Amino acid sequence: MSTPIDQIHEPARVVEAVLMVATEPVPVSVLAGLVGRTPEETQEICESVAASLAQTERGFVMVEVAGGWRFQSHPDLAPFIERFVLEGQGARLSAAALETLAIIAYKQPISRAQVAAIRGVNVDGVIRTLEGRDYIVEVGRDPGPGQAVLFGTTPAFLEKLGLASVADLPPVAEFVPDASVVEQLEEGLRPHVDLGPSSSAESAEAPPSSDPDVDAGPTSERRDFG
Repeated sequence: MSTPIDQIHEPARVVEAVLMVATEPVPVSVLAGLVGRTPEETQEICESVAASLAQTERGFVMVEVAGGWRFQSHPDLAPFIERFVLEGQGARLSAAALETLAIIAYKQPISRAQVAAIRGVNVDGVIRTLEGRDYIVEVGRDPGPGQAVLFGTTPAFLEKLGLASVADLPPVAEFVPDASVVEQLEEGLRPHVDLGPSSSAESAEAPPSSDPDVDAGPTSERRDFG
């Protein structure tokens, strides 16, 4: 008769070892089966390990993202990780791909045509790229005419951003300027025409033309440019 695993090693150490070799977040239900505890007890174990790591100020932390637990680099070391990952890499997402991904993340489920309408350009190539990176996936069909394919984000997207769910995305309002800023922008785009008193007076005092060939404004304009 074999000895239960939770009597051989402490459950916390088992959780650490599993997450160390896991390539994606591990659900609590899976960890509970490994350590022989209930999901509730296993969740407490994971939270305890995460708190312990946070207190030691190591270079990595244990976090709950995309429906499971994983190890990841400490947030305050992000500049160094970015330099390591991105320096010399040619596979970064383009600005168009990032914009499209943001639209899908906030508006999902959304169709290809709806994304194109928001961006004002064809998005077929970008959609294929995002699907190939496993950031978006087909999540259903529009019940309307044509039954267009609807897209949504994937667990891989949540994992990359370190989010537990799309509800953790920052509010769109944080990126939208308030009414006063919009009004200033519109004011700057309006053409300004000087119709002051001096201009009106000069127009009123201008004598009529003595040239018999000039009958009206349009003819005068043709003569000036002729």
